[in-house]
Amino acid sequence: MKSKLIFFLLPVLFILGYFLIVFSMPKYAGIYFVVVLMVLADLYLWSSIKKAVFNYRKWLMILISVLYWLPFSALIALAVGSLIVPIINWNDVFRTYLVGFILIFYTAKLFPVIFLLLADIVRLIDRFFHLLNKEKREEVKERQEGLSRSRFLQYMGYITGGLVLGTMFTGMFKWVYQFNVVKEKVRLPHLPGLFSGLKIVQISDMHLGSWTSLKPLEQAIEMVNEMQPDLILFTGDLVNFATKEAYRFEDALKKLHAPMGVFTTLGNHDYGDYVTWPSPQAKEKNLEDLYTLYNRLGWKMLNNENVVFERAGEKLALVGVENWGASPRFPKYGDINKALRGAENAAARILMSHDPTHWDDIIVPGNYNIDITLSGHTHGFQFGIETPRLKWSPAQWMYKHWAGLYHDKTGRYLYVNRGLGVIGYPGRIGILPEITLLELVS
Repeated sequence: MKSKLIFFLLPVLFILGYFLIVFSMPKYAGIYFVVVLMVLADLYLWSSIKKAVFNYRKWLMILISVLYWLPFSALIALAVGSLIVPIINWNDVFRTYLVGFILIFYTAKLFPVIFLLLADIVRLIDRFFHLLNKEKREEVKERQEGLSRSRFLQYMGYITGGLVLGTMFTGMFKWVYQFNVVKEKVRLPHLPGLFSGLKIVQISDMHLGSWTSLKPLEQAIEMVNEMQPDLILFTGDLVNFATKEAYRFEDALKKLHAPMGVFTTLGNHDYGDYVTWPSPQAKEKNLEDLYTLYNRLGWKMLNNENVVFERAGEKLALVGVENWGASPRFPKYGDINKALRGAENAAARILMSHDPTHWDDIIVPGNYNIDITLSGHTHGFQFGIETPRLKWSPAQWMYKHWAGLYHDKTGRYLYVNRGLGVIGYPGRIGILPEITLLELVS
């Protein structure tokens, strides 16, 4: 009776959960089915270990059961809590750690599930061959050998899951703020001689709603200022959900300075699209508040517009577009034709465009006269391997250009910054937070 009730309740809970996420965080509705698979995998893993757990002493059985289902309880708390109190009103640090805790434990559980599936397959194959033949002594030995293999796979799953758990916690508390300075010297044929040697620091994707402390950001800002750049460019995604996430960092951000100015453009998260607002006016005010914040910081916003720098008659244009992403999930507000108006007489043009797919789908195919495009957005997936001989990340399955310097056959350059902050999983493994120092030479 109890099992029948569970089978009835699960579909009902999954349906209610879907409507919950559509209401509270509509942009994340697409990943709901991944969450359902995670929960089903959770149940599958529990079914394999509960018999052993229930043989322990009562206090230990209760402790293990509580710890096992704690991530699921946190997931329910996140879903129900966001319905009661909009997620933009949650404490940023609490929300970051809660989401991180859920992601870390479910990712770690995934590996025992995979090995458990393999072990079950081994057992099924073994039983299949046993049924086909008479049960001789040699076949019994083979069957016992198969069982030992399956048990070995289970142990491997538990060990791997533990290693993943430890690595992800290290990425969350250590590597997330281990800032990496990447230096690139880029030769632009059309760059005016008087601008040769121009030093640009690019930062991107701060996602201030995910920062759990002010001190690391102050450290990053100090590192930027010590480079004494001529120009500082921020290529979007200042926040996760709402502008107010940035207010506690305002005094620190004001310390960024460069002789030619600090310039910024919008990323997909800056529009407030990832939460449900009480009214269209509230969402519009959120974006207006972002513009007001940038004015207070002294950062110049380039929304489909440009600024032209001039030295002794030689001109260099800095162009900025609103977010334009190839994926249907992302806004397509960027208007490169509008942004270039007034920059026709500049010898060279630098473009700030948050999403690198804009370069892939618009700039290069349209043969736009852009010498170098600076983007971010991908975060390098916050996970991967980067060595002198190997560069790999799951980001490459989603983006043709996902981290570092690229160029096309005509000599147009694209630089994709790996991001300074994080989103979702509040950590980094292999792909460190980046501050980019670009030196442009003619």
